Amino acid sequence: MVRRALLRLWFLVLTGSALTPVQGGGLDTLEIHCPKVVLRGIPFSLEVVPQTVDGNTLTQLPSEAPVLEGLSLPPSATVTWDVDRWRIQGVVAEDSGLRDLVVHCGEVESRARVRVIPGWLSVLPPLVAIALALILRQVVISLISGIWLGAIFLFDYDVGGGFFRVLDYFVVNALSDRSHAQIILFSLLFGGMVGVITANGGAQGIARLITRYARTPRGGQVATWGLAFVLFFDDYANVLVRGNLMRPITDRLRISREKLAFYVDTGAATVASVMVISTWIGYELGLIEQGLRIIGSDENAYTVFLSTIPFRFYPIFALWFALLIAWTGRDFGPMWEAERRARLEGKLLRDGAEPATDLTASAPSAGKGREMPSRWINGLLPIATILVVGLAGLWVTGRAALQEQGVEGTVGIGEVVRNSDSYVALLWASFAGCVVAVVLSVVQRILTLAEALDAWVAGLKSMTLAMLILLLAWSLGAVTEEVHTADYLVQLLRGVLSPYWLPVLTFVTAAVVSFSTGTSWATMAILMPLVIPLGHTLAMDAGLSADVASHLLVGVISSVLAGAVFGDHCSPISDTTVLSSMASACDHIDHVWTQLPYALSAALVGMLVGDIPTAYGFPVWLSLPLGAVVIWLVVRLLGRPVPSPVSQA
Repeated sequence: MVRRALLRLWFLVLTGSALTPVQGGGLDTLEIHCPKVVLRGIPFSLEVVPQTVDGNTLTQLPSEAPVLEGLSLPPSATVTWDVDRWRIQGVVAEDSGLRDLVVHCGEVESRARVRVIPGWLSVLPPLVAIALALILRQVVISLISGIWLGAIFLFDYDVGGGFFRVLDYFVVNALSDRSHAQIILFSLLFGGMVGVITANGGAQGIARLITRYARTPRGGQVATWGLAFVLFFDDYANVLVRGNLMRPITDRLRISREKLAFYVDTGAATVASVMVISTWIGYELGLIEQGLRIIGSDENAYTVFLSTIPFRFYPIFALWFALLIAWTGRDFGPMWEAERRARLEGKLLRDGAEPATDLTASAPSAGKGREMPSRWINGLLPIATILVVGLAGLWVTGRAALQEQGVEGTVGIGEVVRNSDSYVALLWASFAGCVVAVVLSVVQRILTLAEALDAWVAGLKSMTLAMLILLLAWSLGAVTEEVHTADYLVQLLRGVLSPYWLPVLTFVTAAVVSFSTGTSWATMAILMPLVIPLGHTLAMDAGLSADVASHLLVGVISSVLAGAVFGDHCSPISDTTVLSSMASACDHIDHVWTQLPYALSAALVGMLVGDIPTAYGFPVWLSLPLGAVVIWLVVRLLGRPVPSPVSQA
């Protein structure tokens, strides 16, 4: 009794004994809200909700404070009353296993059970996902395995039950979330539009428009590079169309197949990942939003996405590097040897090379063998519709939200965008783009309505695997949140790792994982839910201001996205790398070997000039031009002019 009285007195001090408590009256039960699983020795939080006899929640501070038994409350713990509940933060469980938690408030007593696991177990789900991805090269199986392991920890070490919880608990919860459903629908609709404009010849028409100026080796290379921005909406379509379209032109100009594959590969994921509208954006927004939710941020995911674009140094510098190579006519390393061979000897491939299969027949097609007209308007107009409707949707939803908040008068564009519903805007935009693409195809009698719908459905199907990976990524993120992976990593790295070094370390980690697995999307899915809370907490622990912490968080998010693209770009098992070799009819290993020095150069400049200095506050608007100058120096100093052929076919 003496011990209980002392505990009550201590709780009264913590809850603010200077306040005059209001008699709640009718207190009957205490509802305890605590995590399914907590980590041994890692502080966590719980809530105690007092309820009346008739089942209503008390909204007045009861006359007696709760007393907690079964777990430890260190001096750093805090107990506060918030409207209708006590929030107890900093609770610690000292021993692993099932622990009984007892809460007393006067004569009222409630009990709960909490499972305590060692902290190192919390990192196993993402580590298992990464390890299996490296070993099996199967992203779906790897993600499911990580989720399953987390479910085992969360549901009483039930191996069989944990397997079914992968679907009925984690995947269903991820799918039932409104914003998640909006992202999936947008991505599917965008894929459908890409399918239509590919089938009706619109994408081909856009490509042919730019190739009119490819009359010299420089012109051919610059045209191949620039075509990436015209076909920005999808990395696969970008690779297939550019490779197959430009190959006859670059062959005539004696540009090596290795060089063609380099331009095709460099302009695929790098462009799609940084564009404000593409098949990538829904996926990236979904991951960013999930990370923001974990740290309790209500920032607009689309606004954060836009703020990360200038900090994605690798994609930006890689594209600039490729342009300089094309414009200056300088090369180095194995690429110079390949270009010299092609120009002087007319050998587009090295002796003994085994070119990959031509994928001309792999592109989506319709029309039952009819030759499709290549009209650029059929591709450009649906894309322009998405851009216009998307921007209009941001403005309409943003203004509506501000009006609901009582904000009237002139408001800046930035404020409108921050308050907009980007998911609704993207849904409107993608649907409008689909309608325009189908109408153009039918009205011009390029495709029948049935053929246009078939092409649309084929485009939807092309996004199926990506959406499955996204669902599993959300589920794995939920697992890491519930087993408190980030909390354990923070506790482990607290005082050891400076938050200023987290962006560059994140880039390296993402690059290694992506290179080893061959997929940027799985890399983003695994790392984003980990590094966002890690970066946020490390910044807070270091006592950094909110602005500095937000700046570092943007850098961390950017590093995940950029590092994943770098690894994907270089990896010999990446789908876009393989497709680039195929669409360019290039020996796959030759493609990987010749482009690797160029990709590594852009990555090193991105880290040294971008990730590291900007984390310490160096302005990004200075890092970008400085990096551009450094890359120009690299090309100038290391590169050599490619010899001109005696005659040109």
